[in-house]
Amino acid sequence: MKPSQLNAYARLLVNYCVSLQPGERLFVNSTTQAAPLVAEIRREVLKAGGHLEYALSVQGDGAAMRELGSEDQFGYVPTLYRKAIEDFEAYINIRAPFNLRSPPASPAQQAAQRAAMKPVMKTYFERTADRRLKRSLCVFPCTALAEEAGMSLEEYTAFVAKATKIDQPDPKAAWLEVRSRQQAVVDHLNSCTTFRYVNTKTDITFTTNGRTWINSDGQTNMPSGEVYTSPEEDSANGYIFFDYPAIRNGQTVQGVTLKVKNGEIIEWHAESGQEVLDETFDIPGTRRFGEAAVGTNYTIDRFSKNILFDEKIGGTVHMAIGQSYAQAGGKNESTVHWDMIADMKQGGIIYADGREIYRDGRFNIELWP
Repeated sequence: MKPSQLNAYARLLVNYCVSLQPGERLFVNSTTQAAPLVAEIRREVLKAGGHLEYALSVQGDGAAMRELGSEDQFGYVPTLYRKAIEDFEAYINIRAPFNLRSPPASPAQQAAQRAAMKPVMKTYFERTADRRLKRSLCVFPCTALAEEAGMSLEEYTAFVAKATKIDQPDPKAAWLEVRSRQQAVVDHLNSCTTFRYVNTKTDITFTTNGRTWINSDGQTNMPSGEVYTSPEEDSANGYIFFDYPAIRNGQTVQGVTLKVKNGEIIEWHAESGQEVLDETFDIPGTRRFGEAAVGTNYTIDRFSKNILFDEKIGGTVHMAIGQSYAQAGGKNESTVHWDMIADMKQGGIIYADGREIYRDGRFNIELWP
């Protein structure tokens, strides 16, 4: 990234995404590839009167753990990370992987890590729900992410800049405009309780009594551009097909169809990667939906194999199995939150309380500009 882009990105993350205030503590978690961005974040934190601590993984960490790590070591939660999740005011996770093609940890290693992380993740979801912990998930353009997306590093950097709006003169103002536009839609969605997603391979309904649709305006993820909620846990019925590849722990699953009855996923099929689905649905809490959402970021114009971007693609919907969002009123608990994406641009319709509000990838209620 160019120095001007790094500065714009850091300012957006510190001053908008986590809105750091004097005396607040920010913890940044990433790899050494993101060091140039962390350096700019340091400058912005100092200007804001806050305090910065960080942990940066080095190349080879993951491979060493997979080769030599015991289950006990996989079950260790880093002290600073735990302290930050439990006590700090702000947290930024910058994804900057060295390698996305590494083999996964063994099932026993993964199970040990999930068990250890469960109480920490519970605290994370509780504290982020009411913004006692202000958080942002973002990326730093690097070779692994660019190759995964099928782009050169230069192309991928431009893709990230466009999606995050740091290519604009005032990125914060651009995101405030997104907030305003999406709030009109969220207000309408929150006046309804029964929703139905329909396309040629999908017909699924769910309800949101006691739940809240949330305006995702860049203050929890960067980029953002979606509206989302957590359905009532026993309300979903029907079936949904996910056109886009679903990626979990580096493994790709294609052509997923889920059938659900009274909130419980009772059948699951994949055109490829069935074993990944089978393993995942053995994990507690994964057979119910924790999220239903609509992507609204039309500047993300291609699939990049990165869910942070892909779930926001304008003209798509996504549903996540597993962990609900407490801030939306969700109650399902799981160590998994796995988003899967369905295209709605070719004949897709969303109904709210029986009324069509969305067709062919765009909201068509009068409230939507």
